[in-house]
Amino acid sequence: MFLKLDALQMEINPLGITTQDQVICFDAKMNFDENAMFRQEWMKQIIEENSAEEDPRDRLARESNLNFVPMDGNIACLVNGAGLAMATMDIIHRYGGSPANFLDVGGSVNQAGVESAFKLIMTDKKVKAVLVNIFGGIVNCETIAKGLIAAKNQLTVPLVVRLEGTNAEQACNLINNVSGIISAKNLDDAAQKVVGFTRAT
Repeated sequence: MFLKLDALQMEINPLGITTQDQVICFDAKMNFDENAMFRQEWMKQIIEENSAEEDPRDRLARESNLNFVPMDGNIACLVNGAGLAMATMDIIHRYGGSPANFLDVGGSVNQAGVESAFKLIMTDKKVKAVLVNIFGGIVNCETIAKGLIAAKNQLTVPLVVRLEGTNAEQACNLINNVSGIISAKNLDDAAQKVVGFTRAT
């Protein structure tokens, strides 16, 4: 499957054994490399067949190279890196909030990607506040800040931002001069502020 169909992931989870000693696959997950679509014509056919049923948010996320999973809460998250995204959701829960999504913009995000991420976030009417948590290793915090400023007009809810890493000081100077963007000292501070906004509404 990996060699012939350009699979990225083949997972059976969970696998169960019945009382009659039968091994049963209860669920499975398969992912394929869309970059290999030029030699895997069947991928195009599946995408075309399912496009009418596809959630528009999934399409936008795919087109913008964003890793997005909708959830049931009311605090939208925009984070770079899957591990940091998980930690961000955990700390929101710790302070009594509930995440509205998992959104990893990746390490190579640009200003247009940030704007697309906000467009994606604001399609969810449950969102009452947005937490942006960026640790700039590869990504430049200044790029993120410019994207936030450009996309701010799309927001109708409070925006809390925590920036750390590459050019974080310059980025914070940019957003501190913009009304409607609340800067946070660290992740704890950011989580408490964003949860506070959801409780106030």
